[in-house]
Amino acid sequence: MSEPLTITAAAPLIRTGELTPSELLEQCLRRIDIYEPAVKAWAYLDRERARQEAAKATDEIKAGHYRGPLHGIPVGIKDIIDVYDMPTGCGSKLWANSYARQDATCVERLRQAGAIILGKTVTTAYAYLDPPVTRNPWNLDRTPGGSSSGSAAAVACGMCLASLGTQTGGSVIRPASYCGVYALKPTWGRVSVNGVLPLAPSLDHIGVMANCVRDLFLVYRELDRVHRTDAQDPLDREHLDLVFASQEILLPPPRLKPQKLVLDPSLITGVCDADVGGAFGNFLVALVEGSGHGLELYTGTLPAEFHRVRGRHYTLMAVEAAMTHRERFARHPDDYPPRIAELIDHGLRADPMLVTEVSRRDSRWDFGHEVARHLDGGLLITPATTTLPPTAETTGSPVMNSPWSHLGFPVVSLPIRETADGLFVSVQLIGSWRDDDLRVLSAAAVLEEFVVIPRRLPPVPAVT
Repeated sequence: MSEPLTITAAAPLIRTGELTPSELLEQCLRRIDIYEPAVKAWAYLDRERARQEAAKATDEIKAGHYRGPLHGIPVGIKDIIDVYDMPTGCGSKLWANSYARQDATCVERLRQAGAIILGKTVTTAYAYLDPPVTRNPWNLDRTPGGSSSGSAAAVACGMCLASLGTQTGGSVIRPASYCGVYALKPTWGRVSVNGVLPLAPSLDHIGVMANCVRDLFLVYRELDRVHRTDAQDPLDREHLDLVFASQEILLPPPRLKPQKLVLDPSLITGVCDADVGGAFGNFLVALVEGSGHGLELYTGTLPAEFHRVRGRHYTLMAVEAAMTHRERFARHPDDYPPRIAELIDHGLRADPMLVTEVSRRDSRWDFGHEVARHLDGGLLITPATTTLPPTAETTGSPVMNSPWSHLGFPVVSLPIRETADGLFVSVQLIGSWRDDDLRVLSAAAVLEEFVVIPRRLPPVPAVT
Protein backbone atom coordinates (compact mmCIF):
# COMPACT_ATOMS: atom_id res chain seq x y z
CA MET A 1 0.00 0.00 0.00
CA SER A 2 1.56 3.29 -1.13
CA GLU A 3 -0.50 5.69 0.98
CA PRO A 4 -1.16 5.95 4.71
CA LEU A 5 -4.48 4.49 5.76
CA THR A 6 -6.79 6.88 7.60
CA ILE A 7 -9.15 6.18 10.48
CA THR A 8 -11.93 7.51 8.27
CA ALA A 9 -11.18 4.82 5.68
CA ALA A 10 -10.34 1.99 8.08
CA ALA A 11 -13.21 2.31 10.57
CA PRO A 12 -16.04 1.28 8.18
CA LEU A 13 -14.00 -1.72 7.04
CA ILE A 14 -13.37 -2.78 10.63
CA ARG A 15 -17.01 -2.36 11.52
CA THR A 16 -18.14 -4.65 8.67
CA GLY A 17 -15.36 -7.18 9.17
CA GLU A 18 -13.64 -6.50 5.83
CA LEU A 19 -10.56 -5.52 7.85
CA THR A 20 -9.83 -6.81 11.34
CA PRO A 21 -7.91 -4.87 14.00
CA SER A 22 -5.29 -7.62 13.94
CA GLU A 23 -4.80 -7.22 10.19
CA LEU A 24 -4.55 -3.46 10.50
CA LEU A 25 -2.04 -3.74 13.32
CA GLU A 26 0.16 -6.05 11.25
CA GLN A 27 0.12 -3.46 8.44
CA CYS A 28 1.39 -0.86 10.92
CA LEU A 29 4.05 -3.21 12.29
CA ARG A 30 5.31 -3.88 8.76
CA ARG A 31 5.62 -0.14 8.24
CA ILE A 32 7.57 0.08 11.49
CA ASP A 33 9.94 -2.62 10.27
CA ILE A 34 10.51 -0.63 7.06
CA TYR A 35 10.90 2.88 8.45
CA GLU A 36 11.90 2.69 12.09
CA PRO A 37 15.59 1.72 11.68
CA ALA A 38 16.25 5.05 9.94
CA VAL A 39 13.46 7.31 11.22
CA LYS A 40 13.60 6.35 14.93
CA ALA A 41 10.10 7.49 15.85
CA TRP A 42 9.57 5.15 18.82
CA ALA A 43 11.00 5.35 22.32
CA TYR A 44 9.18 2.17 23.36
CA LEU A 45 7.21 -0.33 21.31
CA ASP A 46 5.17 -3.22 22.74
CA ARG A 47 4.31 -5.44 19.78
CA GLU A 48 3.01 -8.39 21.74
CA ARG A 49 0.70 -6.39 23.99
CA ALA A 50 -0.60 -4.55 20.94
CA ARG A 51 -1.25 -7.88 19.24
CA GLN A 52 -3.16 -9.10 22.28
CA GLU A 53 -5.26 -5.92 22.35
CA ALA A 54 -5.91 -6.16 18.61
CA ALA A 55 -7.00 -9.79 18.93
CA LYS A 56 -9.36 -8.84 21.75
CA ALA A 57 -10.79 -5.98 19.65
CA THR A 58 -11.24 -8.36 16.72
CA ASP A 59 -13.21 -10.78 18.91
CA GLU A 60 -15.32 -7.97 20.39
CA ILE A 61 -16.31 -6.67 16.97
CA LYS A 62 -17.10 -10.15 15.67
CA ALA A 63 -19.36 -10.58 18.71
CA GLY A 64 -21.22 -7.37 17.83
CA HIS A 65 -19.61 -5.14 20.48
CA TYR A 66 -18.37 -2.32 18.24
CA ARG A 67 -17.34 0.73 20.28
CA GLY A 68 -17.01 3.28 17.48
CA PRO A 69 -14.54 4.59 14.88
CA LEU A 70 -11.44 4.21 17.09
CA HIS A 71 -12.13 0.56 17.89
CA GLY A 72 -9.09 -1.41 16.75
CA ILE A 73 -7.15 1.65 15.53
CA PRO A 74 -3.39 1.66 16.36
CA VAL A 75 -2.17 4.90 17.94
CA GLY A 76 1.09 6.25 19.32
CA ILE A 77 1.52 8.21 22.55
CA LYS A 78 4.19 10.85 23.13
CA ASP A 79 6.69 9.78 25.74
CA ILE A 80 5.80 12.39 28.34
CA ILE A 81 2.27 10.94 28.61
CA ASP A 82 1.76 8.03 31.01
CA VAL A 83 0.69 4.67 29.61
CA TYR A 84 0.18 1.93 32.16
CA ASP A 85 3.13 -0.47 32.43
CA MET A 86 5.16 1.40 29.82
CA PRO A 87 8.09 3.68 30.65
CA THR A 88 7.59 7.43 30.61
CA GLY A 89 11.12 8.42 29.65
CA CYS A 90 10.50 12.09 28.75
CA GLY A 91 13.62 12.06 26.58
CA SER A 92 15.71 11.56 29.71
CA LYS A 93 18.38 8.91 30.17
CA LEU A 94 17.68 8.66 33.91
CA TRP A 95 13.91 8.23 33.48
CA ALA A 96 14.13 5.73 30.61
CA ASN A 97 13.02 2.87 32.86
CA SER A 98 10.44 4.75 34.92
CA TYR A 99 7.26 2.74 34.36
CA ALA A 100 3.84 4.34 34.73
CA ARG A 101 1.41 2.72 37.14
CA GLN A 102 -1.72 4.09 35.49
CA ASP A 103 -2.85 5.67 32.24
CA ALA A 104 -3.01 9.40 31.72
CA THR A 105 -6.61 10.55 31.36
CA CYS A 106 -6.24 11.06 27.60
CA VAL A 107 -4.90 7.52 27.18
CA GLU A 108 -7.71 6.13 29.30
CA ARG A 109 -10.20 7.87 26.96
CA LEU A 110 -8.60 6.26 23.92
CA ARG A 111 -8.66 2.83 25.52
CA GLN A 112 -12.34 3.24 26.34
CA ALA A 113 -12.94 4.00 22.67
CA GLY A 114 -11.16 0.76 21.72
CA ALA A 115 -7.90 2.20 20.38
CA ILE A 116 -4.78 0.00 20.35
CA ILE A 117 -1.83 1.64 22.14
CA LEU A 118 1.25 0.65 20.12
CA GLY A 119 3.82 2.34 22.31
CA LYS A 120 5.57 5.61 23.17
CA THR A 121 6.80 8.01 20.51
CA VAL A 122 10.03 9.97 20.85
CA THR A 123 9.96 13.36 22.55
CA THR A 124 12.74 15.87 22.76
CA ALA A 125 14.25 16.10 26.24
CA TYR A 126 11.51 17.23 28.64
CA ALA A 127 9.45 18.41 25.65
CA TYR A 128 11.60 21.41 24.76
CA LEU A 129 13.84 22.43 21.83
CA ASP A 130 16.89 20.15 22.05
CA PRO A 131 17.15 17.99 18.89
CA PRO A 132 15.69 14.46 19.08
CA VAL A 133 17.01 11.18 17.70
CA THR A 134 14.02 11.09 15.33
CA ARG A 135 14.64 12.05 11.70
CA ASN A 136 12.27 13.59 9.19
CA PRO A 137 10.98 10.68 7.07
CA TRP A 138 10.82 12.85 3.92
CA ASN A 139 14.47 13.84 4.20
CA LEU A 140 16.61 12.18 6.85
CA ASP A 141 18.96 15.17 6.99
CA ARG A 142 16.10 17.49 8.06
CA THR A 143 14.47 17.86 11.46
CA PRO A 144 11.04 16.34 12.10
CA GLY A 145 10.42 19.27 14.44
CA GLY A 146 9.78 19.02 18.13
CA SER A 147 8.97 18.32 20.75
CA SER A 148 6.40 15.79 19.48
CA SER A 149 8.93 14.51 16.97
CA GLY A 150 8.17 10.80 16.99
CA SER A 151 4.41 11.36 16.98
CA ALA A 152 4.58 13.28 13.70
CA ALA A 153 7.07 10.96 12.02
CA ALA A 154 5.14 7.82 13.00
CA VAL A 155 1.90 9.11 11.50
CA ALA A 156 3.67 10.27 8.33
CA CYS A 157 5.10 6.77 7.82
CA GLY A 158 1.82 4.98 8.49
CA MET A 159 3.31 3.32 11.58
CA CYS A 160 0.10 4.27 13.37
CA LEU A 161 -3.08 5.97 12.22
CA ALA A 162 -3.02 8.73 14.83
CA SER A 163 -0.84 9.94 17.67
CA LEU A 164 -0.97 12.17 20.69
CA GLY A 165 1.52 14.96 21.21
CA THR A 166 1.78 17.94 23.52
CA GLN A 167 2.30 21.63 22.83
CA THR A 168 3.55 24.36 25.14
CA GLY A 169 5.04 26.52 22.37
CA GLY A 170 4.75 24.89 18.94
CA SER A 171 5.35 21.23 19.68
CA VAL A 172 2.33 19.75 17.88
CA ILE A 173 1.72 22.08 14.95
CA ARG A 174 5.36 22.50 13.91
CA PRO A 175 6.41 18.80 13.74
CA ALA A 176 3.13 17.87 12.05
CA SER A 177 3.80 20.55 9.43
CA TYR A 178 7.41 19.50 8.87
CA CYS A 179 6.33 15.87 8.45
CA GLY A 180 3.37 16.64 6.18
CA VAL A 181 0.56 15.46 8.47
CA TYR A 182 -2.52 17.11 9.98
CA ALA A 183 -2.72 18.40 13.55
CA LEU A 184 -5.08 19.87 16.11
CA LYS A 185 -4.07 21.86 19.16
CA PRO A 186 -7.35 22.27 21.04
CA THR A 187 -8.36 25.19 23.20
CA TRP A 188 -6.35 25.17 26.42
CA GLY A 189 -8.08 23.08 29.09
CA ARG A 190 -10.41 21.21 26.73
CA VAL A 191 -8.36 18.00 27.04
CA SER A 192 -7.07 16.83 30.41
CA VAL A 193 -3.31 16.86 31.00
CA ASN A 194 -3.61 14.60 34.04
CA GLY A 195 -0.80 12.04 33.82
CA VAL A 196 1.39 14.21 31.56
CA LEU A 197 4.80 15.55 32.62
CA PRO A 198 4.32 19.33 32.77
CA LEU A 199 6.62 21.81 31.14
CA ALA A 200 4.59 24.96 31.88
CA PRO A 201 1.19 23.98 33.31
CA SER A 202 -0.69 27.12 32.31
CA LEU A 203 0.48 26.67 28.70
CA ASP A 204 0.54 22.88 28.23
CA HIS A 205 -1.90 21.34 25.73
CA ILE A 206 -2.60 17.80 24.50
CA GLY A 207 -2.74 17.67 20.70
CA VAL A 208 -3.65 15.17 17.99
CA MET A 209 -1.88 14.21 14.75
CA ALA A 210 -3.41 12.18 11.92
CA ASN A 211 -3.59 11.93 8.13
CA CYS A 212 -6.79 13.91 7.51
CA VAL A 213 -9.00 16.46 9.25
CA ARG A 214 -11.80 13.95 9.86
CA ASP A 215 -9.38 11.73 11.76
CA LEU A 216 -8.43 14.66 14.00
CA PHE A 217 -12.10 15.10 14.79
CA LEU A 218 -12.66 11.41 15.55
CA VAL A 219 -9.81 11.34 18.08
CA TYR A 220 -10.60 14.74 19.57
CA ARG A 221 -14.25 13.78 20.07
CA GLU A 222 -13.15 11.08 22.51
CA LEU A 223 -10.58 13.20 24.33
CA ASP A 224 -12.92 16.15 24.75
CA ARG A 225 -15.93 14.21 25.98
CA VAL A 226 -15.59 15.05 29.68
CA HIS A 227 -14.92 18.76 29.22
CA ARG A 228 -17.59 19.67 26.70
CA THR A 229 -20.76 21.56 27.66
CA ASP A 230 -22.87 20.98 24.58
CA ALA A 231 -25.40 23.71 25.32
CA GLN A 232 -22.66 26.32 24.94
CA ASP A 233 -21.28 25.06 21.64
CA PRO A 234 -21.70 27.45 18.68
CA LEU A 235 -21.93 24.43 16.35
CA ASP A 236 -24.47 21.65 16.25
CA ARG A 237 -22.24 18.79 17.28
CA GLU A 238 -24.76 16.17 16.23
CA HIS A 239 -24.65 17.58 12.69
CA LEU A 240 -20.86 17.28 12.57
CA ASP A 241 -20.93 13.75 13.95
CA LEU A 242 -23.22 12.72 11.11
CA VAL A 243 -21.17 14.50 8.47
CA PHE A 244 -17.89 12.92 9.54
CA ALA A 245 -19.44 9.48 10.04
CA SER A 246 -20.90 9.51 6.52
CA GLN A 247 -17.63 10.83 5.01
CA GLU A 248 -19.49 13.63 3.22
CA ILE A 249 -17.61 16.79 2.33
CA LEU A 250 -17.78 18.86 5.49
CA LEU A 251 -19.22 22.30 4.87
CA PRO A 252 -20.08 24.79 7.57
CA PRO A 253 -23.69 24.61 8.77
CA PRO A 254 -25.88 27.17 6.97
CA ARG A 255 -25.89 29.68 9.79
CA LEU A 256 -22.08 29.87 9.60
CA LYS A 257 -21.76 30.30 5.83
CA PRO A 258 -19.58 31.75 4.58
CA GLN A 259 -16.75 31.30 7.05
CA LYS A 260 -14.49 34.30 7.32
CA LEU A 261 -10.71 33.84 7.15
CA VAL A 262 -8.56 36.76 8.29
CA LEU A 263 -5.05 37.46 7.00
CA ASP A 264 -2.73 39.81 8.89
CA PRO A 265 0.29 40.40 6.57
CA SER A 266 2.42 41.66 9.48
CA LEU A 267 2.56 38.11 10.88
CA ILE A 268 4.27 36.89 7.71
CA THR A 269 6.32 39.75 6.23
CA GLY A 270 9.95 39.43 7.28
CA VAL A 271 9.14 36.31 9.29
CA CYS A 272 8.57 33.56 6.70
CA ASP A 273 11.18 32.67 4.09
CA ALA A 274 10.58 32.68 0.33
CA ASP A 275 9.62 28.99 0.11
CA VAL A 276 6.90 29.21 2.74
CA GLY A 277 5.80 32.78 1.97
CA GLY A 278 5.57 32.08 -1.75
CA ALA A 279 3.60 28.86 -1.34
CA PHE A 280 1.27 30.54 1.13
CA GLY A 281 0.69 33.52 -1.19
CA ASN A 282 -0.08 31.25 -4.15
CA PHE A 283 -2.47 29.27 -1.99
CA LEU A 284 -4.36 32.42 -0.98
CA VAL A 285 -4.64 33.53 -4.60
CA ALA A 286 -6.09 30.14 -5.56
CA LEU A 287 -8.43 30.27 -2.58
CA VAL A 288 -9.78 33.69 -3.57
CA GLU A 289 -10.18 32.62 -7.18
CA GLY A 290 -11.89 29.37 -6.22
CA SER A 291 -15.61 29.11 -5.81
CA GLY A 292 -18.08 27.05 -3.85
CA HIS A 293 -15.83 26.35 -0.87
CA GLY A 294 -17.76 28.54 1.56
CA LEU A 295 -14.76 30.53 2.78
CA GLU A 296 -14.08 34.24 2.36
CA LEU A 297 -10.69 35.89 2.85
CA TYR A 298 -10.32 39.31 4.48
CA THR A 299 -7.31 41.39 5.46
CA GLY A 300 -7.19 42.45 9.09
CA THR A 301 -4.79 43.54 11.81
CA LEU A 302 -4.17 42.21 15.28
CA PRO A 303 -3.77 44.59 18.27
CA ALA A 304 -0.61 46.69 18.22
CA GLU A 305 0.67 45.08 21.41
CA PHE A 306 0.57 41.63 19.81
CA HIS A 307 4.33 41.91 19.19
CA ARG A 308 4.84 41.43 22.94
CA VAL A 309 3.14 38.05 23.10
CA ARG A 310 6.10 35.90 22.09
CA GLY A 311 8.38 37.45 24.71
CA ARG A 312 5.77 37.09 27.42
CA HIS A 313 5.19 33.51 26.38
CA TYR A 314 8.89 32.68 26.68
CA THR A 315 9.17 34.26 30.13
CA LEU A 316 6.09 32.49 31.46
CA MET A 317 7.23 29.17 30.01
CA ALA A 318 10.69 29.60 31.53
CA VAL A 319 9.34 30.48 34.98
CA GLU A 320 6.91 27.57 35.06
CA ALA A 321 9.54 25.16 33.70
CA ALA A 322 11.87 26.28 36.48
CA MET A 323 9.15 25.62 39.06
CA THR A 324 8.52 22.16 37.58
CA HIS A 325 12.16 21.10 37.32
CA ARG A 326 13.95 23.15 40.01
CA GLU A 327 14.77 20.33 42.45
CA ARG A 328 15.57 17.70 39.85
CA PHE A 329 17.63 20.16 37.80
CA ALA A 330 19.72 20.90 40.90
CA ARG A 331 20.29 17.17 41.57
CA HIS A 332 20.83 15.98 38.00
CA PRO A 333 22.02 18.92 35.86
CA ASP A 334 23.79 16.57 33.43
CA ASP A 335 20.42 15.03 32.48
CA TYR A 336 19.31 18.35 30.96
CA PRO A 337 20.70 19.15 27.49
CA PRO A 338 21.63 22.74 26.64
CA ARG A 339 18.37 24.31 25.48
CA ILE A 340 16.09 23.04 28.25
CA ALA A 341 18.85 23.88 30.75
CA GLU A 342 18.99 27.43 29.36
CA LEU A 343 15.20 27.77 29.64
CA ILE A 344 15.17 26.62 33.26
CA ASP A 345 18.10 28.86 34.14
CA HIS A 346 16.28 31.82 32.58
CA GLY A 347 13.23 31.04 34.68
CA LEU A 348 15.26 30.80 37.86
CA ARG A 349 16.79 34.24 37.20
CA ALA A 350 13.65 36.02 35.98
CA ASP A 351 12.65 39.40 37.44
CA PRO A 352 9.89 38.70 40.03
CA MET A 353 7.88 41.75 38.95
CA LEU A 354 7.92 40.64 35.31
CA VAL A 355 6.99 37.12 36.36
CA THR A 356 3.97 38.46 38.24
CA GLU A 357 2.83 40.43 35.21
CA VAL A 358 3.16 37.66 32.60
CA SER A 359 1.64 35.10 34.95
CA ARG A 360 -1.60 37.00 35.46
CA ARG A 361 -4.28 34.89 33.83
CA ASP A 362 -6.75 37.75 33.74
CA SER A 363 -4.24 39.73 31.67
CA ARG A 364 -4.00 36.93 29.11
CA TRP A 365 -7.75 36.51 29.20
CA ASP A 366 -8.33 40.21 28.50
CA PHE A 367 -5.78 40.26 25.70
CA GLY A 368 -7.29 37.12 24.17
CA HIS A 369 -10.64 38.84 24.00
CA GLU A 370 -8.99 41.86 22.39
CA VAL A 371 -7.47 39.61 19.70
CA ALA A 372 -10.86 37.96 19.17
CA ARG A 373 -12.44 41.41 18.75
CA HIS A 374 -9.96 42.23 15.98
CA LEU A 375 -10.77 38.95 14.22
CA ASP A 376 -14.43 40.03 14.21
CA GLY A 377 -15.87 36.54 14.05
CA GLY A 378 -13.26 35.21 11.63
CA LEU A 379 -10.54 32.59 11.84
CA LEU A 380 -6.96 33.75 11.41
CA ILE A 381 -4.99 32.02 8.65
CA THR A 382 -1.17 31.95 8.59
CA PRO A 383 1.62 29.62 7.52
CA ALA A 384 2.18 26.97 10.19
CA THR A 385 5.98 27.39 10.12
CA THR A 386 8.46 30.06 9.08
CA THR A 387 10.53 27.77 6.83
CA LEU A 388 10.67 24.29 5.39
CA PRO A 389 12.19 21.81 7.86
CA PRO A 390 15.73 22.96 8.68
CA THR A 391 18.66 20.64 9.28
CA ALA A 392 18.69 18.18 12.14
CA GLU A 393 20.68 20.19 14.70
CA THR A 394 17.54 22.21 15.46
CA THR A 395 13.81 21.56 15.81
CA GLY A 396 12.92 24.78 13.96
CA SER A 397 11.35 28.01 15.09
CA PRO A 398 8.07 28.05 17.05
CA VAL A 399 7.35 31.75 16.45
CA MET A 400 4.30 31.06 14.27
CA ASN A 401 2.81 28.84 16.99
CA SER A 402 3.73 30.15 20.43
CA PRO A 403 1.25 33.08 20.54
CA TRP A 404 -1.68 30.68 20.23
CA SER A 405 -0.29 28.45 22.96
CA HIS A 406 0.06 31.53 25.14
CA LEU A 407 -3.53 32.59 24.50
CA GLY A 408 -4.88 29.03 24.53
CA PHE A 409 -6.64 29.45 21.16
CA PRO A 410 -7.60 26.38 19.07
CA VAL A 411 -5.41 25.67 16.02
CA VAL A 412 -5.68 23.18 13.15
CA SER A 413 -2.86 22.75 10.62
CA LEU A 414 -2.85 20.96 7.28
CA PRO A 415 -0.43 20.62 4.37
CA ILE A 416 -1.20 22.75 1.30
CA ARG A 417 1.76 22.12 -0.97
CA GLU A 418 4.47 19.53 -1.58
CA THR A 419 7.70 21.12 -2.80
CA ALA A 420 9.86 19.87 -5.65
CA ASP A 421 12.24 18.23 -3.18
CA GLY A 422 9.46 16.35 -1.39
CA LEU A 423 8.90 18.57 1.65
CA PHE A 424 5.68 20.22 2.79
CA VAL A 425 4.27 23.68 3.43
CA SER A 426 1.31 23.82 5.81
CA VAL A 427 -1.17 26.45 6.91
CA GLN A 428 -2.81 26.88 10.28
CA LEU A 429 -6.30 28.09 11.09
CA ILE A 430 -6.58 29.82 14.45
CA GLY A 431 -9.80 30.38 16.33
CA SER A 432 -10.37 32.27 19.54
CA TRP A 433 -12.21 31.73 22.80
CA ARG A 434 -15.44 32.73 21.14
CA ASP A 435 -14.92 29.90 18.63
CA ASP A 436 -15.41 26.24 19.27
CA ASP A 437 -12.66 23.81 18.33
CA LEU A 438 -15.15 22.13 16.00
CA ARG A 439 -15.66 25.36 14.08
CA VAL A 440 -11.93 25.46 13.33
CA LEU A 441 -12.00 21.79 12.34
CA SER A 442 -14.98 22.51 10.10
CA ALA A 443 -13.15 25.24 8.19
CA ALA A 444 -10.02 23.07 7.96
CA ALA A 445 -12.08 20.27 6.41
CA VAL A 446 -13.31 22.69 3.75
CA LEU A 447 -9.70 23.67 3.00
CA GLU A 448 -8.72 20.02 2.87
CA GLU A 449 -11.22 19.39 0.08
CA PHE A 450 -9.99 22.51 -1.71
CA VAL A 451 -6.28 21.64 -1.51
CA VAL A 452 -6.33 17.94 -2.45
CA ILE A 453 -2.68 16.98 -1.90
CA PRO A 454 -2.35 13.28 -2.79
CA ARG A 455 -1.53 11.28 0.32
CA ARG A 456 1.49 9.04 0.01
CA LEU A 457 4.08 7.39 2.19
CA PRO A 458 7.66 8.68 2.40
CA PRO A 459 10.30 6.95 0.30
CA VAL A 460 11.78 3.86 1.90
CA PRO A 461 14.86 5.16 3.72
CA ALA A 462 18.37 3.78 3.56
CA VAL A 463 19.66 3.01 7.05
CA THR A 464 22.85 4.94 7.82
